[in-house]
Amino acid sequence: MIYGNKINPERLKEARLFQKMTLEDLAIAVGINKQAISQFENRKASPDPMTLKRIADVLHFPYTFFFENDPAAITGNTYFRALYSSKKKDLVSQQVKAKYLARIHSILATKVRFIESNLPCIPTEPQISIEECAMRVRQHWELGEQPIANMVSLLERNGIIVGEFATDSREIDAFYQYSEENNQPSYCVILGTDKHSFYRRQFNCAHELGHIILHERYDDLNEIDRDEYRRREDEANAFAAAFLLPARAFGRDVSVYPNKLSHYIQLKKKWNVSIMAMIMRAHSLGYLSPNQYSYLMRQMSMNGYRQKEPLDDTVEYKHPVAFKQAITLLLTTGNMSSGEIMNIFSSKKFSISPELVEDLLNLDPGTLSKRHVEDNILVFPQKGQKRTIPILPRICSDDSYCPKFFTICLNNSFSIIPTSS
Repeated sequence: MIYGNKINPERLKEARLFQKMTLEDLAIAVGINKQAISQFENRKASPDPMTLKRIADVLHFPYTFFFENDPAAITGNTYFRALYSSKKKDLVSQQVKAKYLARIHSILATKVRFIESNLPCIPTEPQISIEECAMRVRQHWELGEQPIANMVSLLERNGIIVGEFATDSREIDAFYQYSEENNQPSYCVILGTDKHSFYRRQFNCAHELGHIILHERYDDLNEIDRDEYRRREDEANAFAAAFLLPARAFGRDVSVYPNKLSHYIQLKKKWNVSIMAMIMRAHSLGYLSPNQYSYLMRQMSMNGYRQKEPLDDTVEYKHPVAFKQAITLLLTTGNMSSGEIMNIFSSKKFSISPELVEDLLNLDPGTLSKRHVEDNILVFPQKGQKRTIPILPRICSDDSYCPKFFTICLNNSFSIIPTSS
């Protein structure tokens, strides 16, 4: 819909929810009554320019953002692991952030060709168990039965959008949201920045992958009761355990000393999964009796391992890198200034501030908000001069450099094309 000189009311509501503000919060900050804000959001009135300027300043969105129209898009389910214990304003804010992250991904894809989604087609037949689903994904991704070194990288290498930003909530450390824009699906996994455990993040990523593989995209989760939601969470946990710890290979390892806590500490180094998750997996596979399982749980509590496990501080925390790589390549090999990158968003009717992009993409502060044109390293020579173009090697998902991840093609224009690793 084109709004002309009237604001897009959905943009106003989303910006308010993004900032976790109620109608009254925004009204007080702007200096008007909340009924006016409600009328603006419900298309019954439109603010005058000065009022809109105050609203934009309070919400930290550009003035023009509120006049732009949105592309045809659908936001599907959002699975939070702590749906019923989290505050509604926290949940809604994260939903809007995930929606905007997917929009940023779509816009950057006009300059950077991200890896396409590579998910197996698994029939939703009752006879296909969660164990079988997990193994089919492993087979589709050619993982065999080996431990997974980096779940974050694995998701990104198979076309799943992985974002990382502060959720500002102890209950929300990861969630998944499905969306479509112009009939193109997006599977978006969001990881919080305040839970610094490599092993916890491994399981979180596998859990959200479980939702992607197992559960409907369009169910109205508001119509699902607590028990049904808990069942889906339990299924995602079971998928994560089966995916990270394949029954046969993990079973061979754990069966040696299944009731020895010290054995699980050693297995943690190999399988990159928490001790707690391995004990629960061993019990579900039948390698621990109920009494042995209870004993190990008591040992975990007595040693303080429920709060912090051995080895938690020894493995580097893994981060998503696709967005950072895209921005870095546009700034360097693409020879674009930060202003030109931000103009890409404006041209697609998504005028947001560079600071907001930095927050959503977890970029270093100043990457887009303070960078200058003269920082670019690629210079095109004048006519008659020899043209030298530095060729960057591929940037891998662990931020190291190797030769194939991005193929650079520069002529009159440019494109940055990732290839499979």
